[in-house]
Amino acid sequence: MTVIKINAITVPAGGGDELARRFASRVGAVDGQEGFEGFELLRPTDGRHQWLVVTRWRDEDAFQAWATSPAFAHGHAGADRPAPDGAPVSVSSELWSYEVAGGSPTGGG
Repeated sequence: MTVIKINAITVPAGGGDELARRFASRVGAVDGQEGFEGFELLRPTDGRHQWLVVTRWRDEDAFQAWATSPAFAHGHAGADRPAPDGAPVSVSSELWSYEVAGGSPTGGG
């Protein structure tokens, strides 16, 4: 069963562009991981300061295999590095976990 992992990252005002740049520099880094099904970085449009990193995995085991892999450690090395202006890129994050309980098929009707 597909599982969804959402990393809710709280970003201070003005830090979003740097966060997006860092993710863009790593596009495709997880694509070859066994069980990986997709990724989206969601920018808030309603005044919130939480950006969402949404990933889809075949199952919990596939996610855990990636989260404990050297590739994960390498991809997250320096994540706490400040932005070029010295400000933090993020101030906190939470990992949320979901499974698909319903919905509509992709591709529309």
